[in-house]
Amino acid sequence: MIEKESGLSEVNGNLLEWTYWRNGDAPTLMFLHEGLGSVSLWRDFPQDLAIATGWSAIAFSRAGYGKSDPCRLPRKSTYMHLEGEVVLPKFLIRMGIEDYVLVGHSDGGSIALIHAGSNPNSRLRGVITEAAHVFNEEICIQSVEAIRDQYEGGDLKNRLEKHHGANTDCAFYGWCDTWLHPDFRTWNVENYLANIEVPCLAIQGEDDNYGTLRQIEAISSGIKGRCETFIPTKVGHAPHADRPDLICERMTLFIKSLS
Repeated sequence: MIEKESGLSEVNGNLLEWTYWRNGDAPTLMFLHEGLGSVSLWRDFPQDLAIATGWSAIAFSRAGYGKSDPCRLPRKSTYMHLEGEVVLPKFLIRMGIEDYVLVGHSDGGSIALIHAGSNPNSRLRGVITEAAHVFNEEICIQSVEAIRDQYEGGDLKNRLEKHHGANTDCAFYGWCDTWLHPDFRTWNVENYLANIEVPCLAIQGEDDNYGTLRQIEAISSGIKGRCETFIPTKVGHAPHADRPDLICERMTLFIKSLS
């Protein structure tokens, strides 16, 4: 039986909010959110995947997001490296998580790959990415510019405030301004892929407006271990939100193959 617990924990100098769906002593699905995400923006998906797999699941909001502490802006271009190499390992230790699979969406997917490629001796069983980036592309820059217009001239800010509260501007501009910075055009984390030996599942929607299929092709060809790919049709940048049942089913098949 899954028991839901939420709290705040100090990790790397910041209080981070988290929600844990515990299923006894089962291994844990570690959820890493997108560039504008948070614990609450995962909605019911972590719990649904935990029920489907029989695993536990945990999600946390990075500094500057959700109910976590704010972060200092501007972010450095290496902010995802910090999250994958420093913050995530410390969070796992803080929460007593040893046996786990990473489930990362967009920025969270990139962070998952960085973590897996820099911690080869951890108890990591596998990696699932959704719409992960391993390099920047013009399509992504154009989409970030478009969503900045929605934030500053539309209702996006009001919608994000429901999830980020006082962190809303921090969350948005910390992400937006970094991706649009001229120096970030050459951002690339493909060098981590060759160090990833655990099985991976890379998912990317056919209609993803933040990245071309060159992203999933680079992940698949670059990873040293087994890498399965799934490209659902009529799905955009957030597959688990567009087609939750389909994505839950595909992830469940992959996770059960790791047992």
